Amino acid sequence: MARYLFFVNQPYAYSILRPLQYAIRARGDEVAWFVAGCTARPLKDDEHRLRTVREVMAYGATATFVPGDWVPWFFPGIKVEVFHGLARNKRGHASEDESDHYRIRGWFDLYCTHAETDTRKFQSLAREYGHFSVAHTGWPKLDPLFQARSEATSASTTDAGNGVPTVFFASTFSKSVTAAPQLLPQIERMAASGQWRFIVTLHPKMDPALVGRYRALAGENLEFVESDEDLIPRLPEADVMLCDTSSIMFEFMFLDRPVVTLNTRMPGPWLIDVERPEAVESALSRALERPESLLSAMRSVCHELHSYTDGHSSERVLEAVERFLEEEKDRLKPKPLNLWRKLRVWLRLRRALHGQSTFDRNAD
Repeated sequence: MARYLFFVNQPYAYSILRPLQYAIRARGDEVAWFVAGCTARPLKDDEHRLRTVREVMAYGATATFVPGDWVPWFFPGIKVEVFHGLARNKRGHASEDESDHYRIRGWFDLYCTHAETDTRKFQSLAREYGHFSVAHTGWPKLDPLFQARSEATSASTTDAGNGVPTVFFASTFSKSVTAAPQLLPQIERMAASGQWRFIVTLHPKMDPALVGRYRALAGENLEFVESDEDLIPRLPEADVMLCDTSSIMFEFMFLDRPVVTLNTRMPGPWLIDVERPEAVESALSRALERPESLLSAMRSVCHELHSYTDGHSSERVLEAVERFLEEEKDRLKPKPLNLWRKLRVWLRLRRALHGQSTFDRNAD
């Protein structure tokens, strides 16, 4: 029985790693979670949590999977980067120029990439540095979306909602790009009309006062979903997404369902963007007609961002780990000493285990 470890220091990690946990358990292997620096509330009763570094060392995992950009270097086993998002630039396209996404810090043995573009870039970096390997696996987080898409058509779900279309509204927190304040009156009016149903979630860093106003709208036609809930199972319930510049819009597109945005920073033919809140309702109605030009552009950008649509990226990640251990591990150069970075990671880990928040930025 192989043992694997999940290293979590941001709430987004849960939805990324759970499909991988499912694949690990399906093989008869074992997985444990180590949470440092964020809430452990999303953990379920049947999920094994390790609470101390001593427990981690005793557990002796074969590999530690990380959706973030740092990991305690002294944890047992190889360190596998699975990423916290898709490689994209500010215009939505897959990108080779996202400097932070491609930043090599010397923590990871294996990078599991999502699409041809990021695979090509990481392979070039692997040849340059020589101390890590790359596998084109796809992103575990998207497995449930592709599986849901294969189990049901991408057509409207309004029949399940008594003929009322369902809108998934998600918004980022940055004041310069969030649409949540402007859209509050429109969403309140549309939900009250009885002609629309909303599922609403807001970024965990959103202004608490604004979150409270949206939460107060919950009722027959509006469900408020807390930020620490796994959103992936909820996305297939919606016919269309309303968004701003949150990356969740691209995840929703993989369901082959349209997105409407208000003043997005990532415009393109793959979505319908409007400049005024008053134009949102008509844009949502137009999106529900599923114009072919919109769907075609949406499918194209999705293919650029993620190569696989079979819902088995988690299995490919595990196969890549086995292949790395058997064929590649002993061929790599030693990692750099990274003494300053290691000190900062150690201090960050100590803060996290003592209940202090960790920084959102990288451990450089």
